[in-house]
Amino acid sequence: MRSWRWFLSRVMRLFLRWFRLCPRRGRRKRPSRLQDLWNYGTVLLKSLYFNVLTNSDTVMDCVFEPIYWLVDNMTRWFGVVFVSLVIALTSSIVIIVYLCVLPIIFSSYPVHWILWHLFYGHWNLLMIVFHYYKATTTCPGFPPQEKSDIPTVTICKKCIVPKPARTHHCSICSRCILKMDHHCPWLNNCVGHFNHRYFFSFCLFMTMGCIYCSISAKDMFLDAYNAVESSYQTPPPAFTHQERMVHKSLIYLWVLTSSVSVALGALTLWHAALITRGETSVERHINRKERKRLRMKGKAFRNPYHHGRINNWKIFFGVEKQSDWLTRVLMPSSHLPRGDGLMWDCPAYKNNTVAI
Repeated sequence: MRSWRWFLSRVMRLFLRWFRLCPRRGRRKRPSRLQDLWNYGTVLLKSLYFNVLTNSDTVMDCVFEPIYWLVDNMTRWFGVVFVSLVIALTSSIVIIVYLCVLPIIFSSYPVHWILWHLFYGHWNLLMIVFHYYKATTTCPGFPPQEKSDIPTVTICKKCIVPKPARTHHCSICSRCILKMDHHCPWLNNCVGHFNHRYFFSFCLFMTMGCIYCSISAKDMFLDAYNAVESSYQTPPPAFTHQERMVHKSLIYLWVLTSSVSVALGALTLWHAALITRGETSVERHINRKERKRLRMKGKAFRNPYHHGRINNWKIFFGVEKQSDWLTRVLMPSSHLPRGDGLMWDCPAYKNNTVAI
């Protein structure tokens, strides 16, 4: 392949050749000769790079390819930072609850409310820690590299391996992921077939925990905020250093948990809607385009992996009997999801399109 020095030498040679051919008295005609040189360079460039199959989308993909590469690599390297940030922020909230919130609850709440706070708070913390650990450490699932008898939908253009249904390539992990939902930088891991339940459960219980802390510490936050505001009065109240630290800690706790409960709660509701429809985040975009395409042909799109709203949740959580809602959903459980992620059971109808 010719180097950039060769192209530079060709351009300089063309410029010198034009400069020699241009007479001194005809320097006023230089714009026309510049136009000829520009046309010659355009023809030369297109003769080297022109492709009849090239369109605007392909050109934009090529232009933004360095940006994609930068984002993918930064996400891969910053994943450790994001995981450390989640652990640090969660630990700070737990420490503040133990040092600042629980003493106030013990001194001012009745016994039954104290017992309820102790039970619910520790259960919620256990579910958060368990599901976050499992979501970050559990392999999302990869298709086998060797040839097998599993049905394949297509061949991955980047891995050059068979790609089963619902499998997609992750540019950050540089591998195909079974039933890929997305790559989560806060987990430093892909969300796929084997850890999708852990990811959603972590989001759900983290949202519940933030809402619990925000509601429980609301009155404490208001008192702490008023105390901090009163420190600007003349003369200021005589607060000790420990009391000022408690006030600031309570304000930090309430602001952080309230913000996370709103942001993470919206994300949790979004994924809950996807689970209800039997879709992943990737399939949501694919199905939307397919639904629009079939609507123009007078047909309706049906998701082949939609088993009904209740059944979709049972399949997602691995619920097979009524007691599983307690042992597998409301308690820490490491049970495997239904299926191997290679073959999928579809509902009774086989076609995903029906005439309107």
